[in-house]
Amino acid sequence: MASSVNHFCTICYDDKISTEAVTWCTECEVFFCENCEKPHKRLKLSKSHKNILIEDYQNIPAFIKEISIQCKDHNKMFELYCSFHDSPCCVQCLTDKHQKCKEMKPLSDILQQVKSSASFQNIERDLKDVKENLINSVKYIKSRISTNNIQKTKAVEEIRYMRKSIDEYLNQLEQKLLDDLESKHSKLQSNMDILVQQIEQRARQIDRMQSELTNLIQYATDLQIYICLIEIDKSSLRVANYFENLEQGDDLSEKNLKMSISSDLQCILQDVKSFGDISISISPSTLQVKTVRKDQAQQLVPKIPDVEQIKPFRMYAMTIPDNMFPLLIEACVVLPDDTFIILDKSQLLLFSNNVCFVRKIYTFRDITLDVCFVKTNTVAVALGSANKIALVCVKKKQNYQNSKSFS
Repeated sequence: MASSVNHFCTICYDDKISTEAVTWCTECEVFFCENCEKPHKRLKLSKSHKNILIEDYQNIPAFIKEISIQCKDHNKMFELYCSFHDSPCCVQCLTDKHQKCKEMKPLSDILQQVKSSASFQNIERDLKDVKENLINSVKYIKSRISTNNIQKTKAVEEIRYMRKSIDEYLNQLEQKLLDDLESKHSKLQSNMDILVQQIEQRARQIDRMQSELTNLIQYATDLQIYICLIEIDKSSLRVANYFENLEQGDDLSEKNLKMSISSDLQCILQDVKSFGDISISISPSTLQVKTVRKDQAQQLVPKIPDVEQIKPFRMYAMTIPDNMFPLLIEACVVLPDDTFIILDKSQLLLFSNNVCFVRKIYTFRDITLDVCFVKTNTVAVALGSANKIALVCVKKKQNYQNSKSFS
């Protein structure tokens, strides 16, 4: 989104005049108003410069605006390109930081036809392919979301169908059990009703015989009583035998209706812990993507040679005083200022960046093992026989030594 910040002419602003800028020079990196732009276009040194409108400048991404075509250290235009450091540099950088760099090329050669180069076209095509892949990926993911929604709906339908089927089946089993209960209860009830009727009939016979016996005593003759007693005795005996048969049989046994739930149904409550399982299966993607080159960055950036491709060469020969021969070098440390230290038979020796002997820093009485850089101008020396580490300042004329024991 374009910024709404107002930019003022750089030339006028230096004269403390706030004039709204209309163009931006990509070479000079300054804003121009209409009046200041005209002489800038007429000057021989700047008439070939490219000026863009402020509206177009507003559309330039912020990270591009931060890329300057001038050296921030020396405020000079970049003219060279160091392949070793992969960075542009000005003429003064060549003497300050790139004295030993061999691969220095004119920046114009590096930038020649960069927009029409195959690398630029490849990157442009790759960006298009990546964007297309992203768009297709979004469409693919949305289609998968739609598919998952359909799968969810189908799963819900299957769950409810299974629940309905189980309910219907359980209803059938329940009704069958209720029907069986009703049948057995009716049969039991019918048998008991018949038994009650039979017993009540015998009871009425006993009542009649009791009534007849009372009447015999009051109104019958002895002969009549004798004959009737024989008949009454036979009848009562038959009733007694009937009751005895009832007791010996199972007619008077307690018949109870008992109901037991199927063990299979009880297992549902005990063994069935879930209605089902929901899982997510993973299968290879069917998304078709365009292949993007993985080495596109190497097309614009000079390739750093491998170790096998580096060919070392001698730059300097070490200069050592005659009275110090022979050296027994135990360790070597390069300091931040490109000077370096050699640990030689318990003594620290300082050399310049062109490998010339400067001075002896310190001589130890103990046996030395190794030396390493600590910070600024301080190095640490391991003293083997004393089991200590000595900290030595390499710049002071009177070197100090602090020791710390180690195990």
